[in-house]
Amino acid sequence: MSGNISRTHATPVARKMLGYLEPVLWSLASIAIFVGFWELAWWRGWANPLLLPPPHIFLANLPDQFRFFDPGGTRAGALSSGGSIFSVLGVIAWSSIRVTAGLALGFALSLAVGLAIRYFRIFGKLILPLITMLAPISPVAWLPVAVFIFGIGNPPAIFLVFIAVFFIMTLATLSQIDNVPHSYIQLAQIMGCSKRQIYRHVILPAILPELFVTLRMNLFAAWMVVLIAEAVGVGSGLGQVTMMARNTFNASLVFFTMTLIGITGFAFDQGLRYVQRKVLWWVGPSTVRGL
Repeated sequence: MSGNISRTHATPVARKMLGYLEPVLWSLASIAIFVGFWELAWWRGWANPLLLPPPHIFLANLPDQFRFFDPGGTRAGALSSGGSIFSVLGVIAWSSIRVTAGLALGFALSLAVGLAIRYFRIFGKLILPLITMLAPISPVAWLPVAVFIFGIGNPPAIFLVFIAVFFIMTLATLSQIDNVPHSYIQLAQIMGCSKRQIYRHVILPAILPELFVTLRMNLFAAWMVVLIAEAVGVGSGLGQVTMMARNTFNASLVFFTMTLIGITGFAFDQGLRYVQRKVLWWVGPSTVRGL
């Protein structure tokens, strides 16, 4: 109650700053609680520091961790001379590029195919059974196919992310099209809109908000797939470092890399939310927060 009163009497600038700071503070509090329990487990002797090193251990010597990061992917072990923060950022950038490219391709093509299935009936009858049959196949099962077709490098990793997104997003697009309120269609028909205009100006704006939510949920699956692809050697990246840490039983490097993956995934989710707000300008803020 007092928080609401103070926010009501605050100046517009203060309210804007509070709006930016509040989610950051809650995020920091959430991380602090998790780290606190982890450190407590180490302090009480419940966690073996060799197998489950707490943050103050695996973050204690960052230059030593940096030695294992190579953006070029030309080595299998640590650099003898030591790495740098730029090596870490380079490895993160390669993984991020693969995820971004796969997500963009998967989202764009799934949206186009989903709309085409409902727009062109013959095309839909021919393609939908194939998509329904291929959708349950795990993206990991496509890994040998990706290597056979594209070889080693970035294309197979991007292809696996594309596979992880495309079939699910296509089926989600069909579901959203089928759930568009019939009153929207009837009103557009009464106004004399053609089939093409209905799909472009009625159906597409109606389905995009939920499709962006589905895309955000599939973002984490895309990260899991690209890490698996990198771990088996299709290119340098965070997955390659994680596999190297596992093979050398370097628990500190494992948790350091996991921390980087978590931070990068969180940043990607925030970026998608920003894009969603900018692209879907006609969708207002949720009213549930005010309850």
